[in-house]
Amino acid sequence: MNAFRLARALALALPAVLMAGALGSQYIGGLYPCEMCHWQRWPHYAAILLAACAYVAPGIAARRMLVVLAALGIATSGAIGVFHAGVEYGWWEGITACTARVAPGDGDFLKALLKAPIIRCDVAQWTLGGISLAGFNAIFSLGGAVAILALLTRRR
Repeated sequence: MNAFRLARALALALPAVLMAGALGSQYIGGLYPCEMCHWQRWPHYAAILLAACAYVAPGIAARRMLVVLAALGIATSGAIGVFHAGVEYGWWEGITACTARVAPGDGDFLKALLKAPIIRCDVAQWTLGGISLAGFNAIFSLGGAVAILALLTRRR
């Protein structure tokens, strides 16, 4: 597989796998995302769309540009992950308040609000080896973006 094809495949697979993990931890593992967790997801959604378009775009120049944009989206998610992890580790203060998810139509709004889980952005819900999910997103996203861009600079 040549370097461009590998970069394009990585630009699609990496955010897709990271989003599958995020959604799995939410819907299967019961880890509710905070506001900054959602911020990290949006660039991954964009990267998936851009990388998918790189498979059908006419011309190699357009395909390469879409892969570059996907890599930048992945890097953006990683940068937000660095900020979020820093908030969790207490390195700096966050810019969001605690959030609670209550859907309209839950019946008695006050009861639903009081029962809703409060998700703080400054407390890691899960860690492995002292690294939070935001930290892992930062590591994988920034490392993946660098790998994609490095593959795009390779000569044939």
